[in-house]
Amino acid sequence: MGSILVLAGLLSSLACIEASNLPILKLNGPTSLPLTASHRLDPALGSFSIETAFFEEFVGNSSSPNSLTKNLLDNLWVRTGTPAQIRIGGITADSTYWDPNLNISLFNFVDDKGVLHNTTIGPGFWDSVKLLPDGTKVIMNLDLHDLDYFGALDVARSAVQGLSSSDLLAFEIGNEPDHYLAFTPANYSSIWGTWAKNITDTLDLESPMFQIAATVEDPLWPFNTPGATSQLDCVSTLAAGGNRDGIVKSCSEHTYQYSVCDPPRIAVATLPNLVNHTRLAQYLDLWQPRIKTIREQLGLDAFTIGEYNSVSCSGRDNVSNTFGQALWLLDTTFYAASLNVSRLYIHQGGPLALQSSTQLNHGGLSFYNLWYPVQNTNGPVKVFPSYSAYLFVAETLGGSKTLRIANLFPGRQANGSTITTALGDQSAGQLVVYGFWEDNSPADHTSPTKLALINLEIFNQTQAVPRPSTTFDISRFVPKGHRAVKVRRLQAPGADIKEANVTTWAGQSFESGIASGELVEETVSDGKVRVQASEAALVLL
Repeated sequence: MGSILVLAGLLSSLACIEASNLPILKLNGPTSLPLTASHRLDPALGSFSIETAFFEEFVGNSSSPNSLTKNLLDNLWVRTGTPAQIRIGGITADSTYWDPNLNISLFNFVDDKGVLHNTTIGPGFWDSVKLLPDGTKVIMNLDLHDLDYFGALDVARSAVQGLSSSDLLAFEIGNEPDHYLAFTPANYSSIWGTWAKNITDTLDLESPMFQIAATVEDPLWPFNTPGATSQLDCVSTLAAGGNRDGIVKSCSEHTYQYSVCDPPRIAVATLPNLVNHTRLAQYLDLWQPRIKTIREQLGLDAFTIGEYNSVSCSGRDNVSNTFGQALWLLDTTFYAASLNVSRLYIHQGGPLALQSSTQLNHGGLSFYNLWYPVQNTNGPVKVFPSYSAYLFVAETLGGSKTLRIANLFPGRQANGSTITTALGDQSAGQLVVYGFWEDNSPADHTSPTKLALINLEIFNQTQAVPRPSTTFDISRFVPKGHRAVKVRRLQAPGADIKEANVTTWAGQSFESGIASGELVEETVSDGKVRVQASEAALVLL
């Protein structure tokens, strides 16, 4: 054995690591539930945000349902017993209007130059929403940008009349209001709070029924930077009186780690930058103070990432549509959960004019989508590798409603992060381990029931070298009296793969939306699980 890495922190695991390319990582424990473990995970942890203007393209309508979308959502539902939640919204929600006489479910007004100006929905829209799996909870995003209260009220009323009260989870007013109308926490909270209270009273809604903020600008760092406290976000809006009438159900903020909205950011939106735990953790750590504050003020499960993806302005070809994004999505979901983010809604849609005058993408559907439900200028109907990451998440959660997560490697430090003061563990952000504990009784806290092992080292199918691997020695975590553990793998020929038919979860591919191939579950008897570069494994203890 080479050097021993000791990560300072609150009950963080010790790991013995060979110095040469880190081929062995030994987890020494402790195996008990860490004090830093999350609250109980929501079975709908991995949920979706679908751009309003593109909703019918994804789901279809009552006369022509989209079977691919149905199958893909059903796959998640079957694994958790709870459908993924759907947030209907995005930038087009701020130009979506209600017409009770519309004879089609949705109409997009697009000019001769291909610019989408607005979206109109009619009664048939809610028939489309009902095509989602039974029991799907829906969040509806209302228009704030036009400052037309009655227009927002009309859409809200249509949702109340079109959906059952058990399926309508919440409303949002405005999408990313920190990007328009020069809102401050004070004037935003005044308008937002007044609208939310009036809609609640007018429609006789059960209160609280509103998700606040939906902001997108990253928190300023450090947190005492001048201007940090005046940013428009969940915390500042509550401090300015946004919940003065008790109508706030939860908080939503948006995260896009990279962007192709302008040339400087295009240059850094690369696959190696995306697939790196240190970078990912540095980014999501920016939200830790806000998460803590919101949980104290609104409840333990009140902070959500209501819209997110890898690269804003609709992703980047050969980055967001690769198996590398699947690994990023898996690590992002689990890391956010370990920070007490209750649910994450991965955004699906298409490039839109005026997001940025210098953006990379124009037309078609987004490169960051988990699937293309219809043929479009960016490609045919297709499932992308990153969809399988949500299968991994769903199967990890299973039917449990009492599961808790903690990061075991690199391990939580005193400042709450999983990265060292040198801005990276000895694996250079390549190796990550999460543990999952049941929380039914104190007896469950002695050892985890599952481990997620992720090897983020980039390996592309085009590389003419042997594929590296790391052996995770988890023998300390194998329950006494048990010699064997089961292992299921998320695999592809390389991080650069863009095809679902060669991306497998537990040996099965999902290119048609339905599992293809035999399920593969390995048995490991020596407590050592070998994970290749650009691969992840779920260990069932």
